[in-house]
Amino acid sequence: MGVLCVPQGRKPHHLFIGFVVHIVCFCSEKMECCYSPVGLFARPSTFALLNPQGKSSSHSCGTSNILQTKVLTFHSKKFFQLTKREGKIYHERIPSFVSSTPSKWTVFAESGRQAWDFGRFFKTLYFFNGPPNPFKFVAYVIEKLSSATSPESSKEMKTSGVILVTGATGGVGRRVVNILQKKGIPVRVLVRNEEKGRSMLGQDVDLVVGDVTKMNTLSPEYFIGVKKVINTLSVIVGPKEGDTPDRSKYSQGIKFFEPEIKGDSPEKVEFIGMQNLIKAVKDNIGLREGKLLFGIKGNLSGKLLWGALDDVVMGGVSESTFVVDPTGSEDGGPSGIFKGVVSTTNSGGFTSIRTKNFPVPEDLSAYDGLELRVKGDGHRYKLILRTSADWDTVGYTASFDTVDGQWQTIQIPFSSLKPVFRARTVIDAVPFDPRTIISLQLMYSKFEYDGKLNPNFIEGAFQLPFSRIRAYIKEPITPRFVHVSSAGVTRPDRPGLDLSKQPPAVRLNKELNFILTYKLKGEDLIRESGIPYSIIRPCALTEEPAGADVIFDQGDNITGKISREEVARICIAALESPYACDKTFEVKSTIPFSETFTVDPENPPPEKDYDEYFRTLKAGITGKESLEPRPVLA
Repeated sequence: MGVLCVPQGRKPHHLFIGFVVHIVCFCSEKMECCYSPVGLFARPSTFALLNPQGKSSSHSCGTSNILQTKVLTFHSKKFFQLTKREGKIYHERIPSFVSSTPSKWTVFAESGRQAWDFGRFFKTLYFFNGPPNPFKFVAYVIEKLSSATSPESSKEMKTSGVILVTGATGGVGRRVVNILQKKGIPVRVLVRNEEKGRSMLGQDVDLVVGDVTKMNTLSPEYFIGVKKVINTLSVIVGPKEGDTPDRSKYSQGIKFFEPEIKGDSPEKVEFIGMQNLIKAVKDNIGLREGKLLFGIKGNLSGKLLWGALDDVVMGGVSESTFVVDPTGSEDGGPSGIFKGVVSTTNSGGFTSIRTKNFPVPEDLSAYDGLELRVKGDGHRYKLILRTSADWDTVGYTASFDTVDGQWQTIQIPFSSLKPVFRARTVIDAVPFDPRTIISLQLMYSKFEYDGKLNPNFIEGAFQLPFSRIRAYIKEPITPRFVHVSSAGVTRPDRPGLDLSKQPPAVRLNKELNFILTYKLKGEDLIRESGIPYSIIRPCALTEEPAGADVIFDQGDNITGKISREEVARICIAALESPYACDKTFEVKSTIPFSETFTVDPENPPPEKDYDEYFRTLKAGITGKESLEPRPVLA
């Protein structure tokens, strides 16, 4: 029989710890066969009180999945953590109460079993949960042992994949909304005037009210579920002499009236408004380079603290840790290392490191999965993500194999994650929600899922250096932000340009409060944001139908006209084309101003394959090249 030794000088109530050890059957990884840790007590009746099936064996199945952490050490016992400040790595000294010295609390094992380190088990609880409340802890254990299924209920996630359209009541914007609605694509519109928006777009349209020039009106709730943006918002230009209620003069184009700015200035709309819009949607639509969670430029909300979480929670003796190697990455920079010794003694067989729960849940809904840069040792590991702050909860899990001695990139799509609870797949689990990630975990285990074993498991020492964990957008990347700008934005300051041959907006840039100058500044904000984008620069906009042959060009040189309907179609096509990603281009129709383009309703022109046009585009061409000073030849 096992004996619980109470150190000399302790009070009798410290035997509470023995009671906790006795009633808890910790099955973090190996769920098929649990037991009262290391056979502490021979009397089966006490344990039977907590066994919902009424079994009195000291080996019983169907218990809780409370995980454990050993403290992290790196020479002088420091944690590795990352803050929002880029380019630096910070360490935090471990408090004395989680030192790795041997514990005075020793549980002697039955013959043939190794002693169980209750001190290390207690430190795990302390690290992840703080000082324990005995009564709450016992109630928690009883609740878990009386439930054989996941504590999470089955429910559907909210609809996502929404396209946000700004400037939705304008000529191009309302056409974009109309096309998306006809295609059955979820669309949300951002407008300043709700009554006007609903009267133009329909009473049932998904509509939010805000003004991009005023950041405090752009509530984060407006952008939940938004994955892409089509921005058709523009400063309002109208005739000085006024216009008709339906803006018929404006619809003819600036070429046919003397223009002036109506309402907010170009600086407020095209520049400040763009700053605010990018800030509002950036986290929802994602960055081309992904979001770094762990690495030298980590930007995790708060601090990323790793703790060891091993099979000591179920009476095992495996032990792992997390350390930092300042020169351990493949480029000589720092890397984290998950390492330790795994043992199947006492029916154990797993080790892991897990982060403390994030202070603020990570929203990675803009991305397609997590990418790890690791140096393999030939073993199979697991990555586990949790979306609940509870300890004993579903872990969304994927296994990955490594190549011994080689640095490799591991991509784990969110779609491949399995909901696992107590080492069994939960068929009716809540779908993985990347908006609410609470913690990360790396695990090396003898066990896979549903009774299967890890085919690459080897008992003994292991080591997994990893230099980066980031959320990624899968290839091929398509634009997440499509912006309708204007041809001519680089021309007002272009040296040697004959302004008399240019469109009115170019000639009148200064009189129109530098409208094109600020449009270009707005474009630059998009290009510098890191968001996958496409910038469309239409020539003069008309009310003609779509269908005329079009010309795509780059360098900001062409003049002409283009149908608003055609531009709307190009915007929507650009969202789905990798060839349009990170490209800036101008577009016009082949129809001259002197001719009016019409369409026979009985014989409409065929729809264009815009990819054929996007394929001709090149990255890095904006027209600003002609503005840069050229070196003077000697």
